[in-house]
Amino acid sequence: MSNDCTHFHQIATREGNTDGCEECLKMGDTWVHLRVCLACGHVGCCDDSKNRHATKHFRATGHPVIRSKEPGETWGWCYVDRIVKDPV
Repeated sequence: MSNDCTHFHQIATREGNTDGCEECLKMGDTWVHLRVCLACGHVGCCDDSKNRHATKHFRATGHPVIRSKEPGETWGWCYVDRIVKDPV
């Protein structure tokens, strides 16, 4: 694991497309916490949720940087460099 992320320059948005996990909403399912893709605004559920849609979105698209959509949290995560950083 490196000490810095080389992907935070790819941030294009900070807003989520929906107020809940996009896939879970379509399925009528629930989630634990939400994550926002900072490349496209996709909102997915975290890895503590049974469907893990945020990670599935990364694997499908290669969009490397997400942030927490939880109130009061501003941290971001880079899947590629495996680094937590505050992208705000």
